[in-house]
Amino acid sequence: MEVRILDVIFYGLLVLAADQLSKYIIRANMEPHESLPIIKGIFHITYVQNTGAAFSILQGKTYFFTIVSLAIILAIIFFLRKVPPEKRLLRFVMALVLGGAAGNLIDRFRFGYVVDFFDFRIWPVFNIADSAIVVGVIILAYLIAFDPGFSGQYGKSGR
Repeated sequence: MEVRILDVIFYGLLVLAADQLSKYIIRANMEPHESLPIIKGIFHITYVQNTGAAFSILQGKTYFFTIVSLAIILAIIFFLRKVPPEKRLLRFVMALVLGGAAGNLIDRFRFGYVVDFFDFRIWPVFNIADSAIVVGVIILAYLIAFDPGFSGQYGKSGR
């Protein structure tokens, strides 16, 4: 297997492992809706069973998001072979999104909901998988907007 595929698998599995381990710890030690203040009024660990998407949007659409997650994972796997070896940052973005999508997909299959727990009180509760997906999408948006070598053909720049 090519290095460019192995690094996506490696980083994707790191995201997936961190996500699933953190969710296991939450489920094993907290009841749904239980909240543990870390910095009172600012940051809590709150166990939420999310049937929607990232940050609890579109609640109750579990089947829809299961299909969307599967489609994203399959698209990443398909397009991964087309990414040139010098596009390390793009492969890292793919790993973040792949690991995050897989983490939330596993929850949907196992429980019918996604375990969320990072609670900043002014923002919907989220998890490591959500964070990985959002960071990946932000980096991808940056590449599209500001990397002159980035194009539909993945350009020639070394990012």
